Amino acid sequence: MTRILISDRTHPVLEERLRQAGFDVSVEPDHDYRSLTDAAQGCDALVVRSKVNIDRAFIDAVPSLRCIGRVGAGMETIDTVYAESRGIRCLNSPEGNRDAVGEHTVGLLLALLNNIARADAQVRQGHWLREANRGLELGNLTVGIIGFGNMGQAFARRLGGFGCRVIYYDKYLTSPIGPISPISPIGSLSPIRVSLEHLQAEADVVSFHVPLTDETRHYLSPAFIDAMAKPFFLLNTSRGAVVDTEALADALEGGRIRGAALDVLEYENMQSDSLGQVPPSVRRLMQSDRTVLTPHVAGWTVESKYKLAAVLADKIIATLK
Repeated sequence: MTRILISDRTHPVLEERLRQAGFDVSVEPDHDYRSLTDAAQGCDALVVRSKVNIDRAFIDAVPSLRCIGRVGAGMETIDTVYAESRGIRCLNSPEGNRDAVGEHTVGLLLALLNNIARADAQVRQGHWLREANRGLELGNLTVGIIGFGNMGQAFARRLGGFGCRVIYYDKYLTSPIGPISPISPIGSLSPIRVSLEHLQAEADVVSFHVPLTDETRHYLSPAFIDAMAKPFFLLNTSRGAVVDTEALADALEGGRIRGAALDVLEYENMQSDSLGQVPPSVRRLMQSDRTVLTPHVAGWTVESKYKLAAVLADKIIATLK
């Protein structure tokens, strides 16, 4: 019988669907690298969490593997190139939380443009500062999206009702530069594919929706910021290391970046007993009144928990049947 090990805490629908498909399923979410290597022996498929790196040594140590799954979008902890070269399918489920990410990103942008987090904190402290919190209307802005996969397109769809201009850059798409009408919501302008230089010349808002790779690490760098034609608002719901935190903090303080809303940070281990170890650059972001920060929850909804697991279950079944 086909054996599957789920080493992540996920919605029960994943286990239920795999069992219904006739697979022998074990759920053991507390493994570290060494114990997972042992537990995976003889397994045909493995569902992993992001805290364990599935590297070449791991893949070589578990020769029975035919499939590696990840509940979510990020695959940076799996050596997918090596796995695929060994005939192992690598699966993820970005379709499951793209709606959640799209909605959260819109929420972050509106919070930035309307000073919602800052105004809320001020009111709670007894300060009623209306003029200091005069906002900007999204409909007058050009939003530049970098990365136009599941997450970038979901964000673009949700911008449709605001009447803003949406442009995007994606190095790996094969479609021609120009409007992409199939994803255009009713009543909105079609998102337009542009070059990176075009985006940097026109965007008032830059939103990152890219995976973390060697190529995208510190995508937002001093050079990127210098190439922007005007001060801009920054959104990042992808991976923390896509943004050079030091460069961001400097640009915020220097006025090159007007505000930043981040669901992810380079440093995310912020338990109360380790706050004193937060890098100075991150602390500068935390102390700024022009930042909105959330704890990596853009794709973390009640609905997405189910959909992420259900989508991955269907993909595993299709691969192993």
